[in-house]
Amino acid sequence: MDTASTKTSKVAGKDEAKKNHNVAFLVIGIIGIIAGIICVATVFLLPKEVLPDLDFPQIPTTITATKYYSNLTGVEVANETDITAPTYCIQTPNGTDGARPQAGLTEAGVVFEAIAEAGITRFAAIYQQPTSAVIGPIRSLRIYYLQWDTPFDCTIVHAGGADDALAAVRAGGYKDLTENYTYMYRGTYRVRLWNNLFTTAANLAQFSADRGYTTSTVNGFTRMTPEVALRDRVDANVSEKLIITEPAAASTSELGASVGSVFIRFGNWPNFNVRYNYNSTTNSYDRSYESGAAHEVYDCPRENLGEVDPEKACTLRQVSPSVVVAMIVNEKKASDNYHEDIIAIGSGPVYIFQNGGVTTGTWTKGSVGEQIKFFDGNGTEIALVPGQTFVEAIPNYGGVEY
Repeated sequence: MDTASTKTSKVAGKDEAKKNHNVAFLVIGIIGIIAGIICVATVFLLPKEVLPDLDFPQIPTTITATKYYSNLTGVEVANETDITAPTYCIQTPNGTDGARPQAGLTEAGVVFEAIAEAGITRFAAIYQQPTSAVIGPIRSLRIYYLQWDTPFDCTIVHAGGADDALAAVRAGGYKDLTENYTYMYRGTYRVRLWNNLFTTAANLAQFSADRGYTTSTVNGFTRMTPEVALRDRVDANVSEKLIITEPAAASTSELGASVGSVFIRFGNWPNFNVRYNYNSTTNSYDRSYESGAAHEVYDCPRENLGEVDPEKACTLRQVSPSVVVAMIVNEKKASDNYHEDIIAIGSGPVYIFQNGGVTTGTWTKGSVGEQIKFFDGNGTEIALVPGQTFVEAIPNYGGVEY
């Protein structure tokens, strides 16, 4: 057998097999490319199945900001810390012996008015975050003003007071600022006589900072939201009405017909009886004296002017609260036959003037620390509209006319 010939034959066979193997791979590759082209053509050229629209849930694109309301006035405030800012209850005279015009009174959120002595009324004005450059004058404290002030957790700002009131301040651990020339100053003596003790918003803030009185827990009156208050206006001049489906937090019914004028009679001294005329444009009550003269107070610039007389730095503005509460109180002369003895804890008739109407009912105050509540004839609590509120404590020998 020829060995060389055999080897040549085997080599040739291997080359042929290798050639056939390469051809097979080439054919498979070509087939794969053709299949890929067919698949691509199928995707792009053949009709597509239309998928149904799916109803995916919509994600809100806006976030509703939380609203904050003052516990003192019910008015919306900028942030939560405004609600607990320090409060100040300032005893402010209203005599004709140099007390008028007062300064800064339009900034007070709640103002109580009652007879202090000899038929002369005095204010307990509650402020929170005041900005006025002049506030006052400041006079002495009575026990019933202190009892009305207490739920507002305020610094009691006064110049001395009746013995029982001063004893209650000491025993009760109140935040107390009595006549103090670090935080108060005397204005023009000749014009103001003894009604010339003033303070400033900056001085009050400094007092709180110095004493560490950084917050107040205000237990205010029950209030409507601004939306509900707008819904319940009764005067015909309102151009915008909101449709509110949720009920108010307390009774806002029985407002009845529009009440244009309210006369408050504290007694037989015309200088201290007052009239409120409803202003439908501002939805507030323009305050005047029985004589018809507007009750104007000094509105001072919103910057710290230093210790100045209001006559030199401020302009006059009429008092015009959003709510007038006229509550009848049991009252008599004190044992000295000069000062007043007013029962602040108890109950009695009440007339609430707001939104151009009137609601009659009953006021109740169960203890010194409790806030006054107002109830209509059905026993439902009455909510007050937001804004400055004047509370008139009218003696049972006085009267309310409207």
